[in-house]
Amino acid sequence: MNEDNKTTEFMHVHEDVIESVNENMPDEEILYDLAELFKIFGDSTRIKILYVLFESEMCVFDISQLLNMSMSAISHQLRILKQAQLVKFRREGKTVFYSLADDHVRTILGNGMEHICE
Repeated sequence: MNEDNKTTEFMHVHEDVIESVNENMPDEEILYDLAELFKIFGDSTRIKILYVLFESEMCVFDISQLLNMSMSAISHQLRILKQAQLVKFRREGKTVFYSLADDHVRTILGNGMEHICE
């Protein structure tokens, strides 16, 4: 008996497990959207901005000063974060203040940090 036959001799399909997982598997479109969301977290500048906003609501100028980046670079990243519904904004006169969109964003950041610090 060759090595492949020995291996496959002990392998069999666990149809009940496959069926259960398949029933609970989200649609392809939802999985795609989830992957796109996690791509947003794949940029260290966006992560820095999210952590700044984790601590406090801030305007573009203050974020740019804190991170030592141009206002246009910060604005560009905030636009991406806003489109992904990770940040929200409010106007006060001519100033726009940004904050995390909701507690889900806090949870994602907190869980990510907890995971890498284990």
